[in-house]
Amino acid sequence: MRVMAQLAMVMNLDKCIGCHTCSVTCKQAWTNRSGTEYVWFNNVETRPGEGYPRRYEDQDRWRGGWALDRRGRLVPRSGGRVSRLLRIFSNPLMPTLQDYYEPWTYDYASLTTAPLGDDMPVARPYSLVSGEPMKIEWSANWDDDLGGGPDLARADPVVQRLSGEIRLDYERAFMFYLPRICEHCLNPTCMAACPSGAIYKRAEDGIVLVDQDRCRGWRMCVTGCPYKKIYFNHKTGKAEKCTFCYPRVEVGLPTVCSETCVGRLRYLGVLLYDQEKVTEAASTPEDTDLYEAQLGVFLDPDDPSVREAARRDGVPDAWIEAARRSPVHALISRYRVALPLHPEFRTMPMVWYVPPLSPVVDALRNTGHDGEDASNLFGAIETLRIPVEYLAGLFTAGDTAPVTAVLRKLAAMRSYMRDRNVGDPPDPGKPASVGMSEADMDAMYRLLALAKYDERYVIPTQARAEAAALEETVCPVDYSGGGVGRNGPFGETSGGPDNVSVETFHALKQRQSSGALTEPGERDGRVNLLNWDGKGRPDGLFPSRDEKDDS
Repeated sequence: MRVMAQLAMVMNLDKCIGCHTCSVTCKQAWTNRSGTEYVWFNNVETRPGEGYPRRYEDQDRWRGGWALDRRGRLVPRSGGRVSRLLRIFSNPLMPTLQDYYEPWTYDYASLTTAPLGDDMPVARPYSLVSGEPMKIEWSANWDDDLGGGPDLARADPVVQRLSGEIRLDYERAFMFYLPRICEHCLNPTCMAACPSGAIYKRAEDGIVLVDQDRCRGWRMCVTGCPYKKIYFNHKTGKAEKCTFCYPRVEVGLPTVCSETCVGRLRYLGVLLYDQEKVTEAASTPEDTDLYEAQLGVFLDPDDPSVREAARRDGVPDAWIEAARRSPVHALISRYRVALPLHPEFRTMPMVWYVPPLSPVVDALRNTGHDGEDASNLFGAIETLRIPVEYLAGLFTAGDTAPVTAVLRKLAAMRSYMRDRNVGDPPDPGKPASVGMSEADMDAMYRLLALAKYDERYVIPTQARAEAAALEETVCPVDYSGGGVGRNGPFGETSGGPDNVSVETFHALKQRQSSGALTEPGERDGRVNLLNWDGKGRPDGLFPSRDEKDDS
């Protein structure tokens, strides 16, 4: 057994109101510069729907994630090294810009400079890629406007795999919101698919990152990721992805999306797991057994033998204590009400979800029954507006038993707490009916409904524990004459790295303010062909006319 620690996230979908605050704040913090206009490290999808990019869950088309070969060994769906090498310069297994969306802005100047007249001025949309007028037809949250309606719901890959017919008529339709970030998997395919070895998983906290200095823009990682949460910056020629806000979590702060979440639906914490069991669990033959297999990888931090093994393997005491208080461990392993997103991709995802229960209560109330009564709730779970099979298609590879068990626990908790809140004597039979004690149900209710800031985010302050190792003045990484944030001898971003604080928090001022996809002449120095976006004629790409005349 080799014990390792992983930062993980759980989202309670019952609380998500689809406000997109998490998306906007993440966008402003991490992807507000030129070249990342279409990039959303955090996006909120309406379900049922196609998702973002369109139909990213259809691995028959995109070939993401892992599969088992004839010998039962894990291999990337996108193929081995030879097949990836053969298409390294032309990779068809990748979403196009139309599968994401063509980013745009508006001609606001026409509103402020239009002369006085009888006609109302209009700000026309213009493409941020070509600069030409365009018609807006798709975006990252386009499903919101259609509310999970039949036009897009029928194109949902999960709906298409259902054996029964999902109800899409307006009177009985149902939708819920699904926020998504990078899963920071235990068994990431993107890392295995990267030819240059630029993607790595940090040993101290499990966060998956892209080394911008080593990335060569082959984009095999985009194909390999089944969740399509790695994006290509067409200006720098590098792959980028969610960083789990590592500069924040290193000092004990939650991620930006968690900090700004209006519904307080996100939980952050530490999980201890056995690294030696990951490959075995991901190689489980049956897709429906992968959920239980991943649960078997996680370790109980209250077990003295686990804590002893963790110290032996170098896990700091602060992380072991954080794992004992982790809300993520409680929701995933102790109460077992959180489920992984698409475990059949075999990447061992580490962002889990509490499935929504609200439609059961609403449906019962509409029929005149007591929507909070446990017996009514248990009987109605199988008749959800959105079928249990659909939730199982998202979270348990089609196995409905774990989803039904989670919904029964949530229903029992609602009924049990309703009795206490209205003054009725609490019925211990309700927790017992779902295999829980009254104390456990009280604790689960507090965590899901009333948990305060420091209960939802239990993050060990690694920067304090390892201050000397992380102090930039002790271990400087900059050197004279370059810098990722400054232009080096071979064009934009070709110098050495900046200090960590400059790289992450100021988001590379030079790159942000260098504008222009359509004005590459602003870039000084010779152009780096790997970073060139293909537009215009950058200085240094060809000899100047004067140089030709002199020769």
